[in-house]
Amino acid sequence: MNTPFIIQQSVLVSLLLAIYYATGKLVSHKGVKVNYTRKINHFALFFLPSALGMIFTYQKTMSTRIAGLIIAIGMLGIFIKPLRDRSGIISAMFLSFDRPEDRPRTLLWITTQYLAAAGVVIPLLIYLNSVHRTELLMIPLLINGVGDGLAEPVGVRFGRRKYRARALFSEKSYERSIEGSLCVLLAGILSVIAFRHSFTPAQFPAAVAILPVSATLAEAFSPHTWDTPFIYATAGVALGCILKFL
Repeated sequence: MNTPFIIQQSVLVSLLLAIYYATGKLVSHKGVKVNYTRKINHFALFFLPSALGMIFTYQKTMSTRIAGLIIAIGMLGIFIKPLRDRSGIISAMFLSFDRPEDRPRTLLWITTQYLAAAGVVIPLLIYLNSVHRTELLMIPLLINGVGDGLAEPVGVRFGRRKYRARALFSEKSYERSIEGSLCVLLAGILSVIAFRHSFTPAQFPAAVAILPVSATLAEAFSPHTWDTPFIYATAGVALGCILKFL
């Protein structure tokens, strides 16, 4: 754990909390839908680490990647109800991703999704490192970060063809849209194409055909708010099979 990594993580946490506060104020003072502010937070969480990594350069190792995941999950601890009730700042931050339809399980679903996602990403990273294809981890990350990041706001704004999804620990069902799911499909296709040079001539067409579709189906059939670990797991298994058998 070198100094640039510690500085990068400190700046990252500070910026993320500032963004959460600003987007929370958009909800409380400007009436912006949480569906949109959640995705602003989502994109910040996805793109800021890479941007700051170019400023605070450090050697990316298995330890730094895992530490980054632990810090991201640990950040959620400040949003527990006793702290929210005592701090207007924390309460405002929480508004930025607290969809009314998710209450009172908002924090439970987000926390368990992060934990499940880490439980999938870490073994996948270890496997890709063992076959010297670590860069391919970016494919499921991009599918989730960009495709799933766009799926909800696109679905809210343009979604006309709706379908239902269940949620963990609840009997309630929630709406998704085919238009939103198509964002996942498109992100999958573009992500595989972006990393085409990491595949052999036999692997690349299989990856284009299998990875985007499998990730899209995973997003479509995953429980409400739990699409991230399902996308990672499904795309990761498909990726592993392609690398092993082709």
